Amino acid sequence: MKARVQVMLKNGVLDPQGEAVRHALGALGFDGVKGVRQGKVIELDLDAGATEADVTAMCEKLLANTVIESYSVEMI
Repeated sequence: MKARVQVMLKNGVLDPQGEAVRHALGALGFDGVKGVRQGKVIELDLDAGATEADVTAMCEKLLANTVIESYSVEMI
């Protein structure tokens, strides 16, 4: 069993890495990009009995900084 966790900065939180990517894309000639938000994807290999609630607890305790980041969990 696997879970995929997507973690993104919350709206309103500055994203300097995303801004650097947007700037670099502009320098490469991709002028149509108005904004970039950078995030991370974490894939977990889990034991068969793991639940979405288990993964949510992992996010709340370690995988996401819930003060500035939001996350979504997908069991795959």
